Amino acid sequence: MEITLVQGDITEERADAIVNAANSSLLGGGGVDGAIHRRGGPEILQECRALRASRYEKGLPTGQAVATTAGRLPARWVIHTVGPVYARSEDRSHLLASCYTESLKVADGLGAKVVAFPAISAGVYGWPMDDAARIALSTVRESSAQVTEARFVLFGAEAYAVFEEELRRLDA
Repeated sequence: MEITLVQGDITEERADAIVNAANSSLLGGGGVDGAIHRRGGPEILQECRALRASRYEKGLPTGQAVATTAGRLPARWVIHTVGPVYARSEDRSHLLASCYTESLKVADGLGAKVVAFPAISAGVYGWPMDDAARIALSTVRESSAQVTEARFVLFGAEAYAVFEEELRRLDA
């Protein structure tokens, strides 16, 4: 699987699937989640409500992933995953890695070949960007998914630089 880095807005990515750093309610929120719901339109929220009414009455568990339509986004699907909140007192890195692993499994099930990821948990959930990059890139690199390109779409220059440095370190 090819790993690429892009600085930009994930809601503008032309990919088979984009990954949403969702909250467990699946009903929208702030950050990436809010941007995807706003730009994707009511079709995404409608499918999320249906998932809440059926399979995920108590919300999507942390580290799991599920797909919906991408609505008005230039992608075919949105893969929603709930990242862990960072805590110094508890190692939750396995949950963050699971977000990437489970998202790739869902992508394989959909037949998606190009998947765009944000830096899951590295925003309001407080995960340090360097550690988030290490977990994200190493997890995706070790995946046996059939996805041909994992594209990390990073909102700012600082996040991009951190991911770029970590990718260089992994390639060394």
